[in-house]
Amino acid sequence: MRKLLIYAEQGFTVAALLIYSGAILTLVLSGGAGQDELVEYDSSLTRIAFFVIYAITLLLLVLRWKKALYVLVFSKDIFLYSLLMLAVVSIIWSFEPSTTLKNSFTLIGSSLFGLYFVSRYSLKQQFYLLAWTFGIIIVLSFIFALALPKYGIQSDLGKPLWRGVFTHKNGLGGRMVTSSIVFLILGYQRGQRHRWLFWGGFSLSMLLLLLAGSTSSLFNLLIIVLAFFAFQIWRWPYQVMVPTLIMMATISQTLYFWLSNNAGVLLNSIGKDATLTGRTDLWPLVIDMIWKHPWIGYGYGGFWQGWDGESAYIWLNAGWTPNHPHSGYLALCLDLGLLGLGLFFLGFWRSYLQGFIWMRGSNSALDIWPLMHMTYIFIASLTESNLLESNSLTWILYVAACFSVRMKHEKKINHEPNKRSIHSIDIAKSL
Repeated sequence: MRKLLIYAEQGFTVAALLIYSGAILTLVLSGGAGQDELVEYDSSLTRIAFFVIYAITLLLLVLRWKKALYVLVFSKDIFLYSLLMLAVVSIIWSFEPSTTLKNSFTLIGSSLFGLYFVSRYSLKQQFYLLAWTFGIIIVLSFIFALALPKYGIQSDLGKPLWRGVFTHKNGLGGRMVTSSIVFLILGYQRGQRHRWLFWGGFSLSMLLLLLAGSTSSLFNLLIIVLAFFAFQIWRWPYQVMVPTLIMMATISQTLYFWLSNNAGVLLNSIGKDATLTGRTDLWPLVIDMIWKHPWIGYGYGGFWQGWDGESAYIWLNAGWTPNHPHSGYLALCLDLGLLGLGLFFLGFWRSYLQGFIWMRGSNSALDIWPLMHMTYIFIASLTESNLLESNSLTWILYVAACFSVRMKHEKKINHEPNKRSIHSIDIAKSL
């Protein structure tokens, strides 16, 4: 009976991760609508699914309240808590209080799932559950694209591109970046059984990414894979690590100057225009609106309300109708101002540095995961808007990564004084 309950809970976790990834539900409910098609569909099933996940997550947290409370208190992630609280209280000044109330509720609900994920499962168990999740996404994406091309192929972009079980090719591309990271780490982990399965998952993730034609996701994955091997240098002896890092920094600086001077040529060679598909024309307009309410923004989700909201200025001057600024950092400034952006970066960099400390004292490939995911978020948020997005797998895994590194850091701090005390007692006894 106990094993059955464990399997049922793991099944719930995988199902929740699938829904949080944005796979299947919206695509099927919209009837496989294209990017430019305005289709009205009943989204009540999606809302019910998320509500059920919130309820079950809360129940499971209550059943293990001591462990959940231990993670919350012991991690001391004050910046993350403050950011979430700011999103909730932004209903006071929000330009659309009802949207802020709804979005804040879903943000807290999905953040609680991140807490559940890290408090219930070890890092190794988290990886296996993520591998199952992305394995299902990969298999279904091939089925949808080959057997149900109306759903799995996006044909309104000039040429048919794969979108798998997502509503847009960039959705498939973004998830395959995370999938590639998960399978790369599992395949690289020593002593792992059935490593060929993980390398197969990595190869199929790469194939889907290429079939999706998502250039930005492919570029992000290239950087992340290079970062994975660069992070290994951090574990080398200092006399070797320091000269190597200096050499890498010099090469990186040279590449940066070259790319800065040849950005237009490089973008044209990969089929991209210098405006990054209109982003560089959109961003100045967004910045104009940020400076109208720079400190606390327009409220969480309070800006993009079409022609009836402050976003009308963007739509009128941009010549098209975006629903987000195509930058996670600008989106955060619109929602919660420079205060929200500052809280995020303070928490991000503290967790990032603690991730380096954690990784330095470990030989396991799994312990690179928090750094890998946070690096991906940092890069992807330059051109994508899902930084502080509720009901998002990216945000959930960020919350879990922050809790993980904070817990490891606090344990190390609390453990070292005990080791010194024991060492002092041993010395005293020997005298």
